[in-house]
Amino acid sequence: MKARKVKGLEPRGTLADNAERIVRVRLDELQSFIPKALDPDEVTALHDMRIAAKRLRYVLEVTAESCFGPYAATALKRTKELQDLLGEIHDCDVQLPRVMERMEELRAADARTARERAPRDADDLDPKYATRTASARAWRGLETMAIYIKARRELLFERFLELWTRLERDGFRARLVFAASERPEPVTPASQDGNGARARAAVQSRAASR
Repeated sequence: MKARKVKGLEPRGTLADNAERIVRVRLDELQSFIPKALDPDEVTALHDMRIAAKRLRYVLEVTAESCFGPYAATALKRTKELQDLLGEIHDCDVQLPRVMERMEELRAADARTARERAPRDADDLDPKYATRTASARAWRGLETMAIYIKARRELLFERFLELWTRLERDGFRARLVFAASERPEPVTPASQDGNGARARAAVQSRAASR
């Protein structure tokens, strides 16, 4: 999936202001896959949404703490959680067709074996020739794996729906947009001295309470 172009970036502007523009575009990109990605059969939309979450995550990883307000750090955690969950769903979508394809290959090979066992002049195929074929155990094991992957995918998709519902309920989008518009307090010698004094006071307090 091609990333959306971020317009309005200013080479002479601040990192925070440019990062805010990038976050807004990446957030819109992520949101654009809803409601399509809420359909479990929309494999492509789910895959593309995972990529969009990854892009948003990468931006937040380098800007959340240094450029934005406090909620940006929380948004980073939620975005990572979303990306990881969509990634697990994508793994299932990749694995299942490969398992099914291999199963069909082994079944076809066993069918040829069963036919070769039967007499050439047989009017019909005796079921006994289809037993104990070379790949029977292998494709039955693959059948078990396919069942597991399907069931796991269903469970993971349910978790995705729950997570997205929670994100919408908690105002993830609006809160991140607001956090991206905030700027952290600048670090000054005075603030560093104040932080150091508070830290020393905390240590002394813990020591006195022992």
